[in-house]
Amino acid sequence: MEGVKSTSLDEFYQEAAGFTGKHVSELLPPGIHKEIGHFNVFDIAATIADVKRKNVMPYNRRAYYKISLIRGRNRAEYADKVLEIEQNALLFATPKVPYHWIPLDPNQWGHFCVFTDEFLIKNKSGVILDDLPIFQSGGYPVFEISNEEADEIEFVLLKMKKEIVSDYAFKYDLLRNYVLELIHYGQKLQPAAAVSTTQNAATRVASLFVELLERQFPIDSPHQQLRLRTAKDYAERLAIHVNHLNKVLKTQTGKTTTEIIATRVMQEAKILLKQTDWNVSEIAYSLGFDETAHFSNFFKKQTTLSPLAFRA
Repeated sequence: MEGVKSTSLDEFYQEAAGFTGKHVSELLPPGIHKEIGHFNVFDIAATIADVKRKNVMPYNRRAYYKISLIRGRNRAEYADKVLEIEQNALLFATPKVPYHWIPLDPNQWGHFCVFTDEFLIKNKSGVILDDLPIFQSGGYPVFEISNEEADEIEFVLLKMKKEIVSDYAFKYDLLRNYVLELIHYGQKLQPAAAVSTTQNAATRVASLFVELLERQFPIDSPHQQLRLRTAKDYAERLAIHVNHLNKVLKTQTGKTTTEIIATRVMQEAKILLKQTDWNVSEIAYSLGFDETAHFSNFFKKQTTLSPLAFRA
């Protein structure tokens, strides 16, 4: 099973162009460059060839949010839960929560929309996505729905498709209302019943932890800073207790969560010291250290050298 990709919006459109046969410019919604944030809507059937090839629904969790109506048998695997969908699924995806989406039969269809948090901030209601229950990191926002419910949701998504190519001056305000309608629809649903944790749960936890860790890198700018720095940070994103995460990783790798994080941070520190001209304080900041002295002590403890001595 292939891991979930960590691409940007630009890379998402490059991929979409590849499996639709269209140029990227043809996929961008008209007038979006005039807007704050980003929004678009797609037909899942256009991605079905890519789904069949990879056996995992292509999805990015870092750059944007996603609401999907997927019709067909599927399975969603979170760190310690598996959700089986027999017929129709309404899925709310957030950059915070990693998961795998696995189609269980070739007959997959429906629609999905992608948007950034900035897109809804412009709404007069002042919606902050991460404050909404549907996008809380501790949940599993996958809902198995009836054909009737799926038809209602599809109607909203089809209105999105029609509106996004219209020349209506206030179409993005209308599209925001459609997004909010789907969000409220989802928040009124009961979550799908979670299947009992299987023997593969430990492997999933370890795999998703590694994905979260690697998604923090590379550091491309001295103004960029690691968002996840501690074992607790990773456990919260995976919606599991930090002790459970430590136990799983110790069993799977022989190392604690903190040790694995430190090793990866040290690897990046060496790269930045050798391959950039950033000063030590900039590197320390980008790697999540509040004080340059803390970074220097960390580096020396790992290598017996100071950062400047290593760079020389």
